Amino acid sequence: MSTVTTAGHLIVRQLERSGVKRVYSVPGESFLDVLDGLHDSPITNVVARHEGGAGFMALAEGRLTDLPGIAMVTRGPGAANAFIAVHTAWQDATPLILFIGLIPVADRGRESFQEFDINAWFGSTAKKVLTLEDAASAARVVDDAIHTALSGRPGPVVIGLPEDVLVHEITTATVPPRPLPVQHAPEAAVEDLITKLSAAQKPLIIVGGEGWTDKSSDALASWSLQHSIPVAADFRAYDAVPHDSGSYVGFLGYSRGDYLAAAVEDADLLVFLGCVRSDVLSDGYQLGLGVETIVAGPDPDIVGHFGRVDLQINAGVDALVGQLTGRSLDAGRETTWLSGLRAAYELFNTPSADGGLGVDLSLAMAELKGILEPDTVITYGAGNHSVWAARYLRHNSADSLAAPRNGAMGMGIPAAVAASLIFPGRRVVSVAGDGCFMMNGQEIATAIGFGATFIAVVVDNGCFATIREHQEAHYPDRPSGTQLTNPDFAAWARSFGGHGERVERTEDFRDAFTRAAASGLPAVVHVITDPSTRAPKSSEEPV
Repeated sequence: MSTVTTAGHLIVRQLERSGVKRVYSVPGESFLDVLDGLHDSPITNVVARHEGGAGFMALAEGRLTDLPGIAMVTRGPGAANAFIAVHTAWQDATPLILFIGLIPVADRGRESFQEFDINAWFGSTAKKVLTLEDAASAARVVDDAIHTALSGRPGPVVIGLPEDVLVHEITTATVPPRPLPVQHAPEAAVEDLITKLSAAQKPLIIVGGEGWTDKSSDALASWSLQHSIPVAADFRAYDAVPHDSGSYVGFLGYSRGDYLAAAVEDADLLVFLGCVRSDVLSDGYQLGLGVETIVAGPDPDIVGHFGRVDLQINAGVDALVGQLTGRSLDAGRETTWLSGLRAAYELFNTPSADGGLGVDLSLAMAELKGILEPDTVITYGAGNHSVWAARYLRHNSADSLAAPRNGAMGMGIPAAVAASLIFPGRRVVSVAGDGCFMMNGQEIATAIGFGATFIAVVVDNGCFATIREHQEAHYPDRPSGTQLTNPDFAAWARSFGGHGERVERTEDFRDAFTRAAASGLPAVVHVITDPSTRAPKSSEEPV
């Protein structure tokens, strides 16, 4: 039944009908009517302190749930600040919808206050850019955006909201959410996949992307173990299969083990499931280019894939895993292919002392690995600090990692806020570098305001270590522009009403983390580390 309403209020009603539970925003006068619609809505409006923080919170929502994350910001400067989340969602293939308030229609083209060209800004970095020109179309536009963000290769959609159009009175009702296509693979394609896997002596499945559930993750891991097929993960898709499964052999991309790169080259069949052979995964378009390759996933265009494709299967991850694991392989391959890679992974995943001053991160991560529950959600941004978390912390639950695959700094803390709100019963830990933390560390205020709890382990080495590492390689003894002046991060957390701990010795880390966890507050464990330590010491041996 239609009632008189406004476009702004109808947008909120359509989000409600679509199952949205939270939006992340920084308020602006350009979308006041949407904010008013949220006043009486069951949707929680999580008010962030910066548009980049709001965007990253929405990105984490899209990564960890089955709906796009929703962010709302104002025109011009607000849109510019939120751009980082759109770029991350595009490169990460994560569903996100960014609503941007716009100037009144009559003011266009006059260089009016905070005017910008929404299509020029976002046209190459979003799946679709829409502007609400007709108030009566508000519900349809929102539904179209959600469908686009989730369909095929997931990604961001941007919706412009002219402030005068939002207040137009209309009698249009919400629309039924459009169902997503169920992407089952053709039986002939599944047969071909089974035949190729059966014939291969050294197959390797590489998993990634969105759409994994505990059911599909566990099913693929068990089926692969049964058939002695190793499973590796794409960069920052480490939660696609459980690490405690005997079929999991580690991750590719930055900081991957040499043993796994060698395995990609040595394999006689590569199956990319939910991901593609991208730049980062392939060490800059180098690994596995001559190996027989199957690409299976929801994207018919396989955006970002480089090199050979012998079979492409267009199907959703969940559906294809169900089809695949319901079949048996006719294979007599040696079990040593899997067992050797699994042993190499276990060795690579075993911390040894890094040495140096302050807290030894390898040993601290070993302590943390022993403390955390199997379903702990881990977040981080970009920087050398993430190497220790990626290498030593294990994921045994789907939807347990929110980190930027495009290497955007500043995501870890906003993602932790969102993860805590999404999963209030699960532990959330963010491993943050000092540079990364300071980009959006103010979102601790958002956590305090909305009851989110997480523990941030802030790694303080006093520099932008990743860039310093490159300088040491290319411009030795000439560090420039990479030093940092840091606050007392523990005091920072306490100033917002959270809990803070400062740790200068490895042996004090466990107790400090335990106190932070027991506080029940957003907490920071400020860890002082050696500025000359760039990565964990290698513990690899030849496979």
